[in-house]
Amino acid sequence: MKYDSIDLTGLAHRLVAARKAANVTQDAAAKYLNMSRPTFIGIEKGMRRPRPEELVKLAELYKVPLNKLLRDDSRPAQVRPHLRSVVDMSPEGLREREEAVALLSAYIDDYQYLEKLVEAKAITQFPLPVRIPPGPIERFAEHCAQEERARFNLGAHQPIYPLRSVLEEAGVHIFIDKLDSKLAGLYVFVPEFGYCILVNRVHRRERRRWTIAHEYGHFLADRDRPGVDFLRPMQRKSEGERFADSFAAAFLMPEAGIHRRFYEEVERSGDFKVGDLCRMADYFAVSLMAMALRLESLGLIPRGSWDQICESRVPVRHLKQEAGIQPPQDDDSLDPYPKRYKLLAVQAFVDEKITEGQLAKFLRCSRIQAREIVAQYSETADDGDGIQSLVPLSLTDSLLADAAK
Repeated sequence: MKYDSIDLTGLAHRLVAARKAANVTQDAAAKYLNMSRPTFIGIEKGMRRPRPEELVKLAELYKVPLNKLLRDDSRPAQVRPHLRSVVDMSPEGLREREEAVALLSAYIDDYQYLEKLVEAKAITQFPLPVRIPPGPIERFAEHCAQEERARFNLGAHQPIYPLRSVLEEAGVHIFIDKLDSKLAGLYVFVPEFGYCILVNRVHRRERRRWTIAHEYGHFLADRDRPGVDFLRPMQRKSEGERFADSFAAAFLMPEAGIHRRFYEEVERSGDFKVGDLCRMADYFAVSLMAMALRLESLGLIPRGSWDQICESRVPVRHLKQEAGIQPPQDDDSLDPYPKRYKLLAVQAFVDEKITEGQLAKFLRCSRIQAREIVAQYSETADDGDGIQSLVPLSLTDSLLADAAK
């Protein structure tokens, strides 16, 4: 979308609204541009197209982003977040949730604008929604997870290490940013744009992966249902939450893969110990709690095994260290933007449709960092538990001893 093709009437309306919001008179604006008042009025009436440098100066005068003046009046569909958080009805908690919604809205707004700017088509080939039938939700979620893994050609046994990139290539837009620690993430489905997820950057890698898989489960089962979901101890979860949790477990820890890995460990040592549990959790990139509960649900270790682990006071990180598990290396899962978003921004800059300063604003970084991103792309054209787990316990303690009784 070239500057000359921007609708003059819409541009004029936005300029008038921005000037009034900034409490600037027409005389002051005309003087700032070093032009006569009648000439400036012609701009506000849509009779004269402002030159690009004049538009830049007006954006500075009105203290608004230039892209706010350039983009048309069409806005993304109303963002209807689906928050996963602990219950916090205090005004502060409400404000933080509203800030998270506003943040995701801004990301979507910028993303759609970049698509229009470079005339890129949105990815709209989405999987069909599923309807939760009567019967055990967990088994249906297991079936849906197997179907999705097959659709993505992920196989029936392997972990999904590039979880974010797998879903982004299918048209899911995943953003990572700092949210209140009680918020895991939120999502919104914009029919003509796509499915967007905002994940809390402050959470551990395993928790972020669980949030992404959980929210994708919501996309399948209730993408059009607005509202807020809460996680609260001793509260019965909704049908949608139960499906999303079960889907995340089955998607990240496929039943066939779990059975294979479990029996390999048992065959190797004749037992399955706490250390083996730690290594399995690390292999599938999930939390210790998520793996323990998954093994319990599949009948591989006794029910209540995780509760027994939690009765001890050894931090999970100490158990992992004793098991020889190294902290995960940095990966692209902490990148604030989907790869496609950055490609669109860089393309707009290369095509001279946005300035370097605008590029830095779209990428929310310094100009130096923006240049590095341009160079890079030019060259290359917790889990679901919601708690910090403290787990006197030995890695050689058997998890199968009680099962034989």
